[in-house]
Amino acid sequence: MRPLFTYQTRTSAGGRRRRPVFFMLLLFLLNGTMLVNAQEPAGYITVSGRVKDFYSKKDVEHVSVTAVGAHVGTITNEDGEFTLKLPAGLKASEIELSCLGYYNARIRISREQHPQTYFLKPQSFPLTEIEVFSWQHPRDLIKAALSKVEQNYCMNPNLLTGFYRETIQKRNKYIHISEAVVQIYKNSYGEADIESDRVQVLKGRKLISPNPRDTLSVKLLGGPNMAVYMDVIKNPGLLLSDGVLPFYSYKMGETTLLNDRLQYVVHFQPQVVLLEPLYCGTLYIDRETLAFTRAEFSMDMKDRLKVIHIILKEKPSGLRFSPEEVSYVVTYKQHNGKTYLNYVRNEIRFKCDWRRRLFATNYTIIDETVVTDNQEENIRKIPAREAFSIRQSLSREVSAYFDPDFWGAYNIIEPTESLENAVNKLKKQQAK
Repeated sequence: MRPLFTYQTRTSAGGRRRRPVFFMLLLFLLNGTMLVNAQEPAGYITVSGRVKDFYSKKDVEHVSVTAVGAHVGTITNEDGEFTLKLPAGLKASEIELSCLGYYNARIRISREQHPQTYFLKPQSFPLTEIEVFSWQHPRDLIKAALSKVEQNYCMNPNLLTGFYRETIQKRNKYIHISEAVVQIYKNSYGEADIESDRVQVLKGRKLISPNPRDTLSVKLLGGPNMAVYMDVIKNPGLLLSDGVLPFYSYKMGETTLLNDRLQYVVHFQPQVVLLEPLYCGTLYIDRETLAFTRAEFSMDMKDRLKVIHIILKEKPSGLRFSPEEVSYVVTYKQHNGKTYLNYVRNEIRFKCDWRRRLFATNYTIIDETVVTDNQEENIRKIPAREAFSIRQSLSREVSAYFDPDFWGAYNIIEPTESLENAVNKLKKQQAK
Protein backbone atom coordinates (compact mmCIF):
# COMPACT_ATOMS: atom_id res chain seq x y z
CA MET A 1 0.00 0.00 0.00
CA ARG A 2 1.12 3.54 -0.67
CA PRO A 3 0.26 6.10 1.98
CA LEU A 4 -1.60 8.75 -0.02
CA PHE A 5 -2.06 12.36 0.98
CA THR A 6 -4.00 15.18 -0.60
CA TYR A 7 -3.53 18.86 -0.04
CA GLN A 8 -5.96 21.69 -0.72
CA THR A 9 -6.20 25.28 0.42
CA ARG A 10 -8.82 27.54 1.91
CA THR A 11 -7.00 30.66 0.73
CA SER A 12 -5.43 31.19 -2.67
CA ALA A 13 -1.73 31.86 -3.14
CA GLY A 14 -2.48 35.49 -3.83
CA GLY A 15 -4.44 35.82 -0.59
CA ARG A 16 -7.93 36.08 -2.16
CA ARG A 17 -10.56 34.06 -0.31
CA ARG A 18 -12.15 31.13 -2.13
CA ARG A 19 -14.30 28.14 -1.21
CA PRO A 20 -12.98 24.93 -2.79
CA VAL A 21 -14.93 21.71 -3.26
CA PHE A 22 -13.09 20.05 -0.35
CA PHE A 23 -14.37 22.64 2.14
CA MET A 24 -17.97 22.17 0.99
CA LEU A 25 -17.61 18.39 1.13
CA LEU A 26 -16.29 18.62 4.67
CA LEU A 27 -19.28 20.69 5.75
CA PHE A 28 -21.63 18.19 4.17
CA LEU A 29 -20.02 15.26 5.96
CA LEU A 30 -20.03 17.00 9.32
CA ASN A 31 -23.80 17.29 9.08
CA GLY A 32 -24.60 14.03 7.36
CA THR A 33 -22.12 11.33 8.32
CA MET A 34 -23.31 8.10 9.93
CA LEU A 35 -21.10 5.88 12.06
CA VAL A 36 -21.48 2.34 13.37
CA ASN A 37 -21.41 2.38 17.16
CA ALA A 38 -20.49 -0.87 18.86
CA GLN A 39 -22.30 -1.62 22.10
CA GLU A 40 -20.45 -0.16 25.08
CA PRO A 41 -18.94 -2.87 27.31
CA ALA A 42 -20.06 -2.56 30.94
CA GLY A 43 -17.91 -3.08 34.04
CA TYR A 44 -14.15 -2.82 33.96
CA ILE A 45 -11.10 -2.24 36.13
CA THR A 46 -8.73 0.60 35.21
CA VAL A 47 -4.97 0.39 35.74
CA SER A 48 -3.00 3.53 34.94
CA GLY A 49 0.43 4.96 35.54
CA ARG A 50 3.63 6.36 34.10
CA VAL A 51 6.70 4.39 33.01
CA LYS A 52 10.23 5.75 33.51
CA ASP A 53 13.78 4.57 32.98
CA PHE A 54 15.14 3.18 36.28
CA TYR A 55 18.42 5.09 36.03
CA SER A 56 17.77 8.27 34.04
CA LYS A 57 14.19 8.73 35.33
CA LYS A 58 13.18 9.77 31.81
CA ASP A 59 9.75 8.80 30.47
CA VAL A 60 9.74 5.64 28.35
CA GLU A 61 7.44 5.85 25.34
CA HIS A 62 5.83 3.06 23.33
CA VAL A 63 6.01 0.54 26.20
CA SER A 64 3.67 -2.39 25.55
CA VAL A 65 1.22 -2.85 28.45
CA THR A 66 -0.55 -6.23 28.46
CA ALA A 67 -2.75 -8.25 30.81
CA VAL A 68 -0.77 -11.40 31.60
CA GLY A 69 -2.41 -14.44 30.02
CA ALA A 70 -4.76 -12.36 27.84
CA HIS A 71 -4.71 -10.37 24.62
CA VAL A 72 -5.91 -7.14 26.25
CA GLY A 73 -3.33 -4.37 26.06
CA THR A 74 -2.30 -0.85 25.11
CA ILE A 75 0.88 1.21 24.79
CA THR A 76 2.39 4.20 26.61
CA ASN A 77 2.31 7.61 25.00
CA GLU A 78 5.30 9.92 24.50
CA ASP A 79 5.00 11.03 28.14
CA GLY A 80 5.29 7.40 29.30
CA GLU A 81 1.65 7.38 30.46
CA PHE A 82 -0.92 4.63 29.98
CA THR A 83 -4.43 3.64 31.01
CA LEU A 84 -5.52 0.02 30.62
CA LYS A 85 -9.17 -0.96 31.02
CA LEU A 86 -9.66 -4.62 31.94
CA PRO A 87 -13.06 -6.35 31.77
CA ALA A 88 -14.23 -7.13 35.31
CA GLY A 89 -14.58 -10.81 34.44
CA LEU A 90 -11.08 -11.14 33.00
CA LYS A 91 -9.05 -13.70 34.93
CA ALA A 92 -5.78 -11.80 35.05
CA SER A 93 -3.94 -10.84 38.23
CA GLU A 94 -1.01 -8.95 36.68
CA ILE A 95 -0.14 -6.67 33.79
CA GLU A 96 3.24 -6.76 32.08
CA LEU A 97 5.33 -3.85 30.80
CA SER A 98 7.73 -4.59 27.96
CA CYS A 99 9.92 -2.39 25.77
CA LEU A 100 12.88 -2.80 23.45
CA GLY A 101 16.14 -2.85 25.42
CA TYR A 102 14.50 -3.21 28.86
CA TYR A 103 13.72 -6.04 31.24
CA ASN A 104 10.00 -6.75 31.54
CA ALA A 105 8.18 -5.65 34.69
CA ARG A 106 4.96 -7.03 36.16
CA ILE A 107 2.36 -5.10 38.16
CA ARG A 108 -0.15 -6.67 40.50
CA ILE A 109 -3.71 -5.67 39.59
CA SER A 110 -5.78 -4.14 42.37
CA ARG A 111 -9.46 -3.18 42.20
CA GLU A 112 -8.49 0.09 43.88
CA GLN A 113 -5.58 0.82 41.58
CA HIS A 114 -4.30 4.41 41.72
CA PRO A 115 -1.98 5.95 39.11
CA GLN A 116 1.61 5.11 39.97
CA THR A 117 5.09 5.48 38.50
CA TYR A 118 6.76 2.28 37.32
CA PHE A 119 10.41 1.84 36.44
CA LEU A 120 12.01 -0.36 33.78
CA LYS A 121 15.64 -1.43 34.01
CA PRO A 122 17.58 -1.16 30.74
CA GLN A 123 19.61 -4.10 29.47
CA SER A 124 21.58 -4.99 26.36
CA PHE A 125 23.91 -7.78 25.33
CA PRO A 126 26.95 -7.44 23.04
CA LEU A 127 26.97 -9.75 20.06
CA THR A 128 30.13 -11.86 19.97
CA GLU A 129 32.04 -12.62 16.79
CA ILE A 130 31.06 -16.29 17.06
CA GLU A 131 27.39 -15.31 17.09
CA VAL A 132 27.86 -12.98 14.14
CA PHE A 133 29.37 -15.68 11.98
CA SER A 134 27.02 -18.47 13.04
CA TRP A 135 25.15 -17.27 9.94
CA GLN A 136 27.17 -17.01 6.74
CA HIS A 137 25.34 -13.79 5.92
CA PRO A 138 22.64 -11.73 7.71
CA ARG A 139 20.41 -12.38 4.71
CA ASP A 140 20.61 -16.11 5.54
CA LEU A 141 19.27 -15.32 8.99
CA ILE A 142 16.36 -13.40 7.48
CA LYS A 143 15.58 -16.28 5.11
CA ALA A 144 15.70 -18.74 8.02
CA ALA A 145 13.24 -16.54 9.91
CA LEU A 146 10.96 -16.36 6.87
CA SER A 147 10.97 -20.16 6.63
CA LYS A 148 9.48 -20.30 10.15
CA VAL A 149 6.59 -17.88 9.57
CA GLU A 150 4.00 -20.66 9.51
CA GLN A 151 5.44 -22.05 12.74
CA ASN A 152 5.62 -18.72 14.57
CA TYR A 153 2.53 -16.81 13.41
CA CYS A 154 -1.20 -17.48 13.59
CA MET A 155 -2.40 -19.79 10.85
CA ASN A 156 -6.09 -19.16 11.59
CA PRO A 157 -8.05 -15.99 10.85
CA ASN A 158 -8.30 -13.64 13.80
CA LEU A 159 -10.14 -10.40 14.55
CA LEU A 160 -8.10 -7.69 16.23
CA THR A 161 -9.54 -4.71 18.08
CA GLY A 162 -7.34 -1.64 17.96
CA PHE A 163 -7.16 2.06 18.64
CA TYR A 164 -6.11 4.35 15.81
CA ARG A 165 -5.02 8.00 16.05
CA GLU A 166 -3.79 10.42 13.40
CA THR A 167 -2.56 13.93 14.12
CA ILE A 168 -1.36 16.74 11.90
CA GLN A 169 0.88 19.49 13.21
CA LYS A 170 1.69 22.80 11.58
CA ARG A 171 5.04 23.72 13.08
CA ASN A 172 4.44 22.86 16.77
CA LYS A 173 0.68 23.38 16.70
CA TYR A 174 -1.90 20.65 16.22
CA ILE A 175 -4.38 21.50 13.48
CA HIS A 176 -6.04 18.10 13.05
CA ILE A 177 -6.79 15.16 15.35
CA SER A 178 -8.77 12.05 14.35
CA GLU A 179 -9.21 8.92 16.48
CA ALA A 180 -11.10 5.66 16.11
CA VAL A 181 -11.69 2.23 17.57
CA VAL A 182 -11.18 -0.23 14.72
CA GLN A 183 -11.50 -3.93 14.06
CA ILE A 184 -8.90 -5.60 11.85
CA TYR A 185 -9.66 -8.92 10.18
CA LYS A 186 -6.47 -10.82 9.41
CA ASN A 187 -6.42 -14.03 7.44
CA SER A 188 -3.87 -16.80 8.03
CA TYR A 189 -0.20 -15.77 7.97
CA GLY A 190 0.29 -18.87 5.83
CA GLU A 191 -1.17 -16.85 2.98
CA ALA A 192 1.40 -14.15 2.26
CA ASP A 193 -1.08 -11.65 0.88
CA ILE A 194 -3.21 -8.88 2.30
CA GLU A 195 -6.09 -8.86 -0.18
CA SER A 196 -8.52 -10.49 2.26
CA ASP A 197 -7.45 -8.49 5.33
CA ARG A 198 -9.85 -5.64 6.15
CA VAL A 199 -10.35 -2.79 8.63
CA GLN A 200 -13.67 -1.53 9.97
CA VAL A 201 -14.19 1.67 11.96
CA LEU A 202 -16.43 1.03 14.98
CA LYS A 203 -16.35 4.42 16.65
CA GLY A 204 -14.46 7.64 16.09
CA ARG A 205 -14.17 11.39 16.55
CA LYS A 206 -12.21 14.33 15.17
CA LEU A 207 -11.11 17.91 15.72
CA ILE A 208 -10.03 20.21 12.90
CA SER A 209 -8.67 23.70 13.39
CA PRO A 210 -11.12 26.40 12.28
CA ASN A 211 -8.34 29.02 12.31
CA PRO A 212 -8.36 30.84 8.94
CA ARG A 213 -4.56 31.06 9.13
CA ASP A 214 -4.36 27.27 8.83
CA THR A 215 -4.83 27.55 5.09
CA LEU A 216 -3.56 24.10 4.17
CA SER A 217 -5.96 21.18 4.61
CA VAL A 218 -4.16 17.82 4.71
CA LYS A 219 -6.08 14.62 4.17
CA LEU A 220 -4.55 11.23 4.99
CA LEU A 221 -6.18 8.61 2.81
CA GLY A 222 -6.73 5.08 4.11
CA GLY A 223 -4.96 5.76 7.41
CA PRO A 224 -6.50 2.95 9.52
CA ASN A 225 -5.42 0.49 6.81
CA MET A 226 -1.77 0.98 7.84
CA ALA A 227 -2.35 -1.95 10.23
CA VAL A 228 -2.92 -4.15 7.18
CA TYR A 229 -0.44 -2.85 4.64
CA MET A 230 2.52 -2.20 6.97
CA ASP A 231 2.41 -5.72 8.46
CA VAL A 232 5.77 -6.67 6.93
CA ILE A 233 5.27 -10.39 7.66
CA LYS A 234 1.85 -10.63 6.03
CA ASN A 235 2.92 -8.21 3.29
CA PRO A 236 6.49 -9.42 2.56
CA GLY A 237 6.66 -7.57 -0.76
CA LEU A 238 7.33 -4.45 1.28
CA LEU A 239 10.71 -5.63 2.65
CA LEU A 240 11.01 -9.41 2.91
CA SER A 241 10.05 -11.19 -0.31
CA ASP A 242 12.64 -13.17 -2.28
CA GLY A 243 12.44 -10.56 -5.02
CA VAL A 244 13.09 -7.65 -2.63
CA LEU A 245 15.88 -9.02 -0.40
CA PRO A 246 18.63 -8.64 -3.07
CA PHE A 247 17.92 -4.89 -3.25
CA TYR A 248 19.51 -4.40 0.18
CA SER A 249 22.82 -4.85 1.95
CA TYR A 250 22.69 -6.22 5.52
CA LYS A 251 24.81 -5.91 8.64
CA MET A 252 24.47 -7.53 12.07
CA GLY A 253 24.01 -5.22 15.07
CA GLU A 254 24.36 -5.82 18.80
CA THR A 255 21.97 -8.26 20.43
CA THR A 256 19.24 -6.54 22.44
CA LEU A 257 16.34 -7.49 24.70
CA LEU A 258 12.61 -7.39 23.91
CA ASN A 259 9.95 -9.03 26.08
CA ASP A 260 12.77 -10.51 28.19
CA ARG A 261 13.99 -12.38 25.11
CA LEU A 262 17.26 -11.91 23.25
CA GLN A 263 16.94 -10.52 19.74
CA TYR A 264 19.15 -10.66 16.69
CA VAL A 265 19.47 -7.16 15.21
CA VAL A 266 19.91 -6.74 11.44
CA HIS A 267 20.49 -3.33 9.84
CA PHE A 268 19.74 -2.88 6.14
CA GLN A 269 20.12 -0.21 3.47
CA PRO A 270 19.63 -0.03 -0.32
CA GLN A 271 22.37 -1.34 -2.58
CA VAL A 272 20.60 -0.73 -5.91
CA VAL A 273 18.72 2.17 -7.49
CA LEU A 274 15.13 1.57 -8.62
CA LEU A 275 12.34 3.70 -10.05
CA GLU A 276 10.69 3.79 -6.60
CA PRO A 277 12.44 4.65 -3.31
CA LEU A 278 13.72 1.83 -1.11
CA TYR A 279 14.13 1.82 2.68
CA CYS A 280 16.79 2.00 5.37
CA GLY A 281 16.11 0.31 8.68
CA THR A 282 16.49 -2.40 11.29
CA LEU A 283 14.89 -5.81 11.81
CA TYR A 284 14.64 -7.58 15.18
CA ILE A 285 14.45 -11.39 15.22
CA ASP A 286 13.86 -13.57 18.29
CA ARG A 287 17.03 -15.64 18.80
CA GLU A 288 15.17 -18.71 20.03
CA THR A 289 12.16 -18.91 17.73
CA LEU A 290 13.45 -16.78 14.80
CA ALA A 291 10.17 -14.84 14.83
CA PHE A 292 10.32 -11.27 13.53
CA THR A 293 9.40 -9.08 16.51
CA ARG A 294 10.02 -5.52 15.33
CA ALA A 295 10.80 -3.54 12.17
CA GLU A 296 11.96 0.08 12.02
CA PHE A 297 12.45 1.60 8.58
CA SER A 298 12.26 4.83 6.64
CA MET A 299 12.17 5.81 2.98
CA ASP A 300 15.51 6.57 1.36
CA MET A 301 15.37 10.34 0.78
CA LYS A 302 18.24 10.62 -1.71
CA ASP A 303 15.83 11.20 -4.59
CA ARG A 304 12.94 13.23 -3.19
CA LEU A 305 11.08 13.32 -6.49
CA LYS A 306 10.59 9.55 -6.15
CA VAL A 307 9.27 10.00 -2.62
CA ILE A 308 6.86 12.71 -3.77
CA HIS A 309 5.55 10.40 -6.48
CA ILE A 310 4.82 7.73 -3.86
CA ILE A 311 3.19 9.75 -1.08
CA LEU A 312 1.57 12.75 -2.77
CA LYS A 313 -1.64 12.26 -4.69
CA GLU A 314 -2.75 15.83 -5.27
CA LYS A 315 -1.81 19.43 -4.45
CA PRO A 316 -2.93 22.89 -5.52
CA SER A 317 -1.13 24.65 -8.33
CA GLY A 318 1.71 26.85 -7.13
CA LEU A 319 2.32 24.93 -3.90
CA ARG A 320 5.80 23.48 -3.45
CA PHE A 321 5.97 20.21 -1.49
CA SER A 322 9.23 18.94 0.02
CA PRO A 323 9.26 15.66 2.01
CA GLU A 324 11.76 15.50 4.87
CA GLU A 325 11.11 12.07 6.43
CA VAL A 326 8.78 9.09 5.97
CA SER A 327 9.32 6.48 8.69
CA TYR A 328 7.58 3.41 10.12
CA VAL A 329 7.66 1.20 13.22
CA VAL A 330 5.93 -2.19 13.29
CA THR A 331 6.00 -4.42 16.39
CA TYR A 332 4.76 -7.93 17.19
CA LYS A 333 3.97 -9.64 20.48
CA GLN A 334 4.04 -13.29 21.49
CA HIS A 335 1.04 -14.99 23.12
CA ASN A 336 0.66 -18.72 23.80
CA GLY A 337 3.58 -19.56 21.53
CA LYS A 338 2.36 -17.51 18.56
CA THR A 339 3.36 -14.02 17.41
CA TYR A 340 0.75 -11.35 16.65
CA LEU A 341 0.71 -7.80 15.31
CA ASN A 342 0.95 -5.34 18.20
CA TYR A 343 1.66 -1.77 17.06
CA VAL A 344 2.10 0.23 13.83
CA ARG A 345 3.34 3.81 13.62
CA ASN A 346 3.91 6.06 10.60
CA GLU A 347 5.48 9.54 10.65
CA ILE A 348 5.72 11.93 7.72
CA ARG A 349 7.50 15.27 7.95
CA PHE A 350 7.37 17.72 5.05
CA LYS A 351 7.59 21.39 4.12
CA CYS A 352 5.24 23.42 1.98
CA ASP A 353 5.48 26.92 0.60
CA TRP A 354 4.04 29.01 -2.19
CA ARG A 355 6.27 30.15 -5.01
CA ARG A 356 7.77 33.59 -4.46
CA ARG A 357 7.41 33.25 -0.67
CA LEU A 358 10.50 33.41 1.49
CA PHE A 359 9.81 30.84 4.21
CA ALA A 360 8.44 27.28 4.11
CA THR A 361 6.07 25.85 6.73
CA ASN A 362 6.86 22.57 8.49
CA TYR A 363 4.16 19.91 8.83
CA THR A 364 4.18 16.56 10.66
CA ILE A 365 1.66 13.74 10.26
CA ILE A 366 1.71 10.88 12.76
CA ASP A 367 -0.68 7.95 12.61
CA GLU A 368 -0.52 4.94 14.90
CA THR A 369 -2.51 1.83 15.70
CA VAL A 370 -2.19 -0.26 18.86
CA VAL A 371 -3.87 -3.67 19.06
CA THR A 372 -5.90 -3.74 22.28
CA ASP A 373 -7.60 -7.14 22.00
CA ASN A 374 -7.65 -10.25 19.83
CA GLN A 375 -10.45 -12.71 19.10
CA GLU A 376 -9.62 -16.07 17.53
CA GLU A 377 -12.90 -17.99 17.85
CA ASN A 378 -16.34 -17.42 16.32
CA ILE A 379 -15.13 -14.52 14.21
CA ARG A 380 -16.62 -13.18 11.01
CA LYS A 381 -14.84 -11.67 8.07
CA ILE A 382 -15.55 -7.95 7.74
CA PRO A 383 -17.84 -7.52 4.70
CA ALA A 384 -16.41 -5.45 1.87
CA ARG A 385 -19.25 -2.92 2.17
CA GLU A 386 -18.30 -2.26 5.84
CA ALA A 387 -14.52 -2.11 5.29
CA PHE A 388 -12.58 1.15 5.42
CA SER A 389 -11.22 1.94 1.97
CA ILE A 390 -7.74 3.21 1.15
CA ARG A 391 -9.53 5.99 -0.75
CA GLN A 392 -11.34 7.18 2.38
CA SER A 393 -10.18 9.79 4.88
CA LEU A 394 -11.01 9.15 8.54
CA SER A 395 -11.84 12.79 9.18
CA ARG A 396 -14.61 12.51 6.60
CA GLU A 397 -16.12 9.44 8.22
CA VAL A 398 -16.31 10.31 11.91
CA SER A 399 -18.23 12.88 13.91
CA ALA A 400 -16.97 15.79 15.98
CA TYR A 401 -15.19 15.56 19.33
CA PHE A 402 -17.41 15.56 22.38
CA ASP A 403 -17.70 14.16 25.94
CA PRO A 404 -14.62 12.81 27.79
CA ASP A 405 -16.32 9.43 28.38
CA PHE A 406 -16.69 8.88 24.65
CA TRP A 407 -14.58 5.70 24.58
CA GLY A 408 -16.32 3.93 27.48
CA ALA A 409 -14.49 0.67 28.21
CA TYR A 410 -12.47 0.67 24.99
CA ASN A 411 -8.69 0.82 25.43
CA ILE A 412 -6.95 3.77 23.78
CA ILE A 413 -3.52 5.36 23.59
CA GLU A 414 -3.53 7.99 26.32
CA PRO A 415 -3.22 11.52 24.90
CA THR A 416 0.03 13.29 25.72
CA GLU A 417 -0.08 16.49 27.71
CA SER A 418 0.63 18.45 24.52
CA LEU A 419 -2.24 16.69 22.74
CA GLU A 420 -4.65 17.34 25.62
CA ASN A 421 -3.75 21.03 25.53
CA ALA A 422 -4.30 21.07 21.77
CA VAL A 423 -7.71 19.42 22.17
CA ASN A 424 -8.79 22.04 24.69
CA LYS A 425 -7.63 24.87 22.43
CA LEU A 426 -9.34 23.45 19.34
CA LYS A 427 -12.59 22.84 21.25
CA LYS A 428 -12.57 26.46 22.42
CA GLN A 429 -11.95 27.67 18.87
CA GLN A 430 -14.83 25.59 17.54
CA ALA A 431 -17.16 26.86 20.26
CA LYS A 432 -16.67 30.50 19.20
